Amino acid sequence: MSTTVKSQDLPPEGGFPSVRYQRNLPKRGPSGAVLLLGVTLVSAYGLYRLGQTNLERRELDREKCWSRIHLVPLLQAEIDRDLYRRTLAAQAREQEIMSDVPGWKVGEKVYHTQRYVKPTVVVIDE
Repeated sequence: MSTTVKSQDLPPEGGFPSVRYQRNLPKRGPSGAVLLLGVTLVSAYGLYRLGQTNLERRELDREKCWSRIHLVPLLQAEIDRDLYRRTLAAQAREQEIMSDVPGWKVGEKVYHTQRYVKPTVVVIDE
């Protein structure tokens, strides 16, 4: 048996190159301070716009309220004209229906009071 010695692998002259184990990742995106500043600016602008919208809505509500206040007399006049027309029509019907009853006075108050009592209007659909 002959013993042959195999030579072991040895490093190259001057040694192996150093292994780079540090991660060199590129910087991605803005820093946290820039993001915080951006969020703060966007929030401040949003609150400003919200305040402006609230002022405008308040002004529109005030305008609507005043327009309703100014329309009340006109609407009341319409209601009064309609009530007068219905009262005349009811008296005409009463005159026609009670024409054969002696001593009947058309339009006489049915309540024994001097106070104004709003007439009851009943609408019957035929």
